[in-house]
Amino acid sequence: MSSSTQTVLVGQGALIEALLRGEFICRTSNEDAWRALKSQATRDNVEQYLNQINRTLASAGEGEVFFCGYLQLGDDERKVISSQFRDICHALIPLVEWLVLVQEASGQDAPLSEGAAVRLNELQTRIEDTPAFREQLAKISHYRLFGSSSTQVDAQIKLVFKRLVELGYLLRPNQEKQIYIATGKLDYLYEVIRFIDETEGLSLEAQAETATQRDLI
Repeated sequence: MSSSTQTVLVGQGALIEALLRGEFICRTSNEDAWRALKSQATRDNVEQYLNQINRTLASAGEGEVFFCGYLQLGDDERKVISSQFRDICHALIPLVEWLVLVQEASGQDAPLSEGAAVRLNELQTRIEDTPAFREQLAKISHYRLFGSSSTQVDAQIKLVFKRLVELGYLLRPNQEKQIYIATGKLDYLYEVIRFIDETEGLSLEAQAETATQRDLI
């Protein structure tokens, strides 16, 4: 092992381990690691190490979100990527519908993005006050991704948010408060949606926009 590789292991070991675990590193999820990766020198060092194990440093969200990809694709790597892509596709409809619900109920002009805060109690109140939102939440919470069997808004929304934290799309910085922060994994999700749109013509973004604007028509 070269001295430069040893230096990387000592200096950026935790960062590399996080990448290899499949974490998406952004300012919200891991600011120290994100700041390190904003340095070209650090990115070069990490890339040099990752390349030795057939990995590469990838980014999304205009370079604000970092994650680990494969450098070269053999049969084994293709199987892993195919499996990961299937998982994302299975989760896509529940996630898109949840994003639309949050955008509509919050009265926001744009979809939720990295660093944005969601106050669960405020969102819950708006959903409870609007029958259409209650129906949307019930549908979303009963998808296999979330697996709720409850008929109560309180239980449904808390389970959905708990699951989104587990999946890495949200963070809950203070366990005593019902405030959640969106992570950069959402920005990665938007890029996946755009890729599927472009390659398969699913028009997910157009569907989401139509859903968002339907109350204005």
